[in-house]
Amino acid sequence: MKGSVMDVLREGYNRPIRDVLWGHVYLSPGMEALTGTAAFMRLHRIFQLGPTYCVYPGATHTRAGHSIGVYYLTRRLLLQLAEQGADKWLSPSGARSFICAGLLHDLGHFPYAHSLKELPLKSHEKLTGEAIRAEPLRSLIGKAGAEPDICAAIVDTSLPADSDEIGFYRKLLSGALDPDKLDYLNRDARYCGVPYGAQDVDFILSRLSPHPERGVDIDSRGIPSVESILFSKYLMYRTVYWHHVTRSATAMIKKSLLLGLEGKFLAPEELYGLDDQGLFSLLEKRRYPLASLGARVRDGSLYVLRAGIPFSEEKHHPLQDISRRSRYEQALAAALSSETGKKIPPEALIIDIPEPVSFETGLFVRDEGKAFAESSSAFRPGLVNSFIKSLHIIRIFMDSEAGFGLNLKTELYKVLHNEENWLHL
Repeated sequence: MKGSVMDVLREGYNRPIRDVLWGHVYLSPGMEALTGTAAFMRLHRIFQLGPTYCVYPGATHTRAGHSIGVYYLTRRLLLQLAEQGADKWLSPSGARSFICAGLLHDLGHFPYAHSLKELPLKSHEKLTGEAIRAEPLRSLIGKAGAEPDICAAIVDTSLPADSDEIGFYRKLLSGALDPDKLDYLNRDARYCGVPYGAQDVDFILSRLSPHPERGVDIDSRGIPSVESILFSKYLMYRTVYWHHVTRSATAMIKKSLLLGLEGKFLAPEELYGLDDQGLFSLLEKRRYPLASLGARVRDGSLYVLRAGIPFSEEKHHPLQDISRRSRYEQALAAALSSETGKKIPPEALIIDIPEPVSFETGLFVRDEGKAFAESSSAFRPGLVNSFIKSLHIIRIFMDSEAGFGLNLKTELYKVLHNEENWLHL
């Protein structure tokens, strides 16, 4: 397949897919073939937001739909930048590889949203890179006019970047205005039925210009759009992604799998390539303590929220180590049992700490000649840090049967605010 970068971005896309969010999305025949592989079809069986349907029943959209959306925005973004001069340092095969990377970026994603993210497993980006470089995808990507090794390196940043072009694509795929974020904020808001995530993608793309080292710059007219994305992301995390019911289901799955891995009842390789139902089926077949949490989550019998306290880096940083968190759960259960006079089994209690979240502001405002954080935007680092702080909540979930009849909430707060009683390991 020959042609200029502009030809690569404009011509040969004649296979339509109808998307709820973006309408008709056109693929090339080679890229359409990629969506028919077993690796991509698995994404149709993974809910984008995992257990969020327990709170927002419409949230049953899939990783496959999201991947189609990211592909669509990846191509639009690169076309916009190429028209403004990026074609000077881009190659046709590199452009196709970037578009393929957008389509395939979630191939290695784990089931059930981010329930497996903290576990001692390969990252989903690494798994994606491995899938892209293996057959049959390797040959199909080549037939689509792309380079499998470049495509893999764009997604998996642990791979060497053999050219500046790869570095440029990495900044486009993961940044303040990346196609992934522009799709998932809009898509998740649409399916959850909330207004927070909707973004004016057409206007955002019109305010971007390419930069070979920074990826993209914006002009000052685009500042409100970036502010909208930052605030939308904050609201989506606060009301959707980290809703306490979602966090409970996620924490239960995570606890079950961690105990299975630590006890050698599960091997990491068994968790790669699963879809949502495959995860539940795997847990159902295993016999080890708390493997049954999988069935409870599937059936909606979730642990209840008993307490939530702001995370303090000074006091609570040991809790961030998931490999040690079960010990703190045992210590907290013991302290709570002592306080209430009733035995609280450690398996009936889960300490949940959300994984780190970032609000990327690493953009350059070209007409102001300043970084976004120093520009005329109201979103200064202090405000962004306050977003993160307000979201970073330690939640304590407990089995509804544990401590039945006791005013556990009051007693739990006493224990939580007296860390030396339990946070001593």
